[in-house]
Amino acid sequence: MGNNRSLTEEEITLQAYRLEGQSASDVIKWATDQFGLDIVLASSFGAEDVVLIDLLHKVAPSTPIFYLDTNKHFEETYQTRDRLAERYGVDFIQVLPVLTLEEQAQQHGDELWKADPNLCCNIRKVEPLTRVLGQFQAWFTGIRRDQAPTRANSKKIEWDSKFNLVKFNPLADWTSEDVWKYIRENDVPYNPLHDNHYPSIGCDVCTRQVMPGEDPRAGRWAGFQKTECGLHK
Repeated sequence: MGNNRSLTEEEITLQAYRLEGQSASDVIKWATDQFGLDIVLASSFGAEDVVLIDLLHKVAPSTPIFYLDTNKHFEETYQTRDRLAERYGVDFIQVLPVLTLEEQAQQHGDELWKADPNLCCNIRKVEPLTRVLGQFQAWFTGIRRDQAPTRANSKKIEWDSKFNLVKFNPLADWTSEDVWKYIRENDVPYNPLHDNHYPSIGCDVCTRQVMPGEDPRAGRWAGFQKTECGLHK
């Protein structure tokens, strides 16, 4: 496996047009037919990701799935991982940062997430993601256009210049209601924190509840001018 660019820019543009009208399952089918085991799903075990895990199980169950283990996830997130593994028989690939939390504290001070959340995300998420994506030609994400203004123009297939591979967003045109309708109808295991005003779940030290009327991502990095962890442009 390796990330030699296997589709030209013109081919990606053409497929983006063609796949726009296709279902999430059709996008996954085309992507896995194209890339085989050279495509991977990055999962944070959030609502969109559990939908993708269920769809992959139905369409292409051998597709590898990894998660970035920052060592600061909620306990409910780890429990959700275990429930999904049991339900679908998946051996999720654990991707760890180079630095342990103790080593990070020694090098950068205690509670780096408070002093410099961008650096903390880079150490615990971006670098590990860069490392694992270097082994693949394409990846799936749970990005939806209505999640944030930064995601509004996401295509179902696009070239990811940040990580130098093809990126598929099968749920790009789904709404939050679409996601939860699928979860309910297919009895998909999900993180129970979603039932307690946590629409977007990251590390426990950087995620709070979202109150009625707030933006769904207001619970991430509250108090900072930060809306993304750096995994997506």
